Amino acid sequence: MEATHPLQTIDYVVLAAFMAWMLLIGWIFSRRMKDSSDMFAAGGRSPWWVSGLSGFMTIFSAGTFVVWGGIAHRLGLVAVSILMVVGMSTILVGAVIAPRWRRMGITTPTEFMRIRFNESVVQVYTWIGTVYRGLGLAVGLYALAVMLSVLIPLPEGAPFRDANTGNLSVNWSIILWGAIVIVYTMAGGLWAVLMTDVIQCLVLCLAVLVAVPLSLAEVGGAANFVARAPEGFLAPTADEFTYSFLFLWFWIGFFRYAADWAFVQRYICVPTPRDAQKAAYLMGGLYVVSPILWMLPAMVYRVIDPDAKPEEAYMLVCCRVLPAGMLGIMVAAMFSATASMVSSVLNVFAGVFTCDVYKALINPAASPRRMVAVGRLATLFYGIAMILVALSVPYMGGAEKLVLVLVMVLLGPLMVPVIWALYSRHVGPCSIWATLAICTPAAILAESAPALISRYGETFVPQWLTRAIHWVEANPRETEGLLGLVLPLAVLGAVEAFSRLRGVDPGWNRMQEAFAHARESGSAAVASLLPARIVAASLGMLGLLMMVITIRSAQQRSTLAAFTVLLLISAAGMAWLGFRKPKAEVHEIS
Repeated sequence: MEATHPLQTIDYVVLAAFMAWMLLIGWIFSRRMKDSSDMFAAGGRSPWWVSGLSGFMTIFSAGTFVVWGGIAHRLGLVAVSILMVVGMSTILVGAVIAPRWRRMGITTPTEFMRIRFNESVVQVYTWIGTVYRGLGLAVGLYALAVMLSVLIPLPEGAPFRDANTGNLSVNWSIILWGAIVIVYTMAGGLWAVLMTDVIQCLVLCLAVLVAVPLSLAEVGGAANFVARAPEGFLAPTADEFTYSFLFLWFWIGFFRYAADWAFVQRYICVPTPRDAQKAAYLMGGLYVVSPILWMLPAMVYRVIDPDAKPEEAYMLVCCRVLPAGMLGIMVAAMFSATASMVSSVLNVFAGVFTCDVYKALINPAASPRRMVAVGRLATLFYGIAMILVALSVPYMGGAEKLVLVLVMVLLGPLMVPVIWALYSRHVGPCSIWATLAICTPAAILAESAPALISRYGETFVPQWLTRAIHWVEANPRETEGLLGLVLPLAVLGAVEAFSRLRGVDPGWNRMQEAFAHARESGSAAVASLLPARIVAASLGMLGLLMMVITIRSAQQRSTLAAFTVLLLISAAGMAWLGFRKPKAEVHEIS
């Protein structure tokens, strides 16, 4: 990918300042880490809007711009439809699931797994999650490094330079980006993860919101874009992304954002169940209203250059329309999209090891400070392992893609039983084993059978099975929905019917005891005001940066000036919230 113009000095300054601010936030919150609750649940004091914005960013990755941006460039508005469905499913999570997680008073998601199921289930989920999430993060970090390395040319003789491309080396890019995330996550725990997510969200939104009017101006305005768009480009569905796919995608998203550990962590780190609900509503609401803004630049670029590689469309349009300084912000936004996901998962699995392995099995008498130290070491080791795997991605020969596809299909069988068990009195560990025992072979067969038939022929395969395999090959999206949602639900329905014959499962009684204990523990913590102060400072710095960019820019000054004023006004508003005298409130966990 060739940028229309390379990064300039001000872009490098912006990028360096952004990274330094992320590290400073990690240091600020490192001084607040007193115990494992602070490290992995923010002491239950995260404001709901911080948790919601953090969850919103956790859904992101660089793939949002590469994969979905590519779909937007190739097919148009359907990319917006797919992402809006994610928001709708998350709103439903807020209505029925998120408050229930907070009412249990747990510190980590595995604590619930141990209460509701047993130790064997905890181990299975931990190891599958570790492998899948670790590999997924490594592939995401590698993709980010490849994409951003192209945008960062370095002079001859500079450290970290790739002699073949003249740009930042991909390997050094992996190490540098990964190290920054590891350091602030290790230092500040979940507080640092939450706050860097919020700052990264601000940077991402600024970059995208500026890119939208500038890209539309490049093609002569919105009306001209609509007139020049290809036929069917503005339809809500296209190709394999049908209404049936969107329906299945909604429910797959519902179970994922209801049960995935990174999102459960967002629901349990706030003061009250009502705050957990509002956090999920914010996540979902933003995902309903904002996708049109993210995807519009890539869609507009279809009119500018129909022959561009779809996965490169987003960066190409940004390089074309953004002024000096703003491209540095966009690179920071790309980093943010992946960094948020990486830091969230690092903190989750460090918490799992610290609380559910070290504390439970190795050193039950560990002091609070020892728990924080172990949590930081776990973050460091898991992060180093992620970097090593990312460096190995080019040598995996596609094996990593097969593993990711298989486990992605198994996400439904892993997530659906957890949510079912939140409401069913009767199912127990057998619901997990039955779902995995049936869905795993089905997933492996669906992924491997087409290749086997292509290689060995159809001679020894029954005709009905051949037709089924050809249907799977021709309908990959529907297959993912059937294997990841319909089949697990069918299995759980059968398990539920059988389990009712045995009566109430002991895990249900333990869960009710956890609810009762949380209610009896008294009032919840009051949300901290420090996040609002940090956001105010961040908005102020972004406003000053936009002022400099506006002064330096030769065109579109009125648009840039409007964003400058908006940022400075927002900074003043957040400062008022952060420094106002808090009211004396008591939040009951009910």
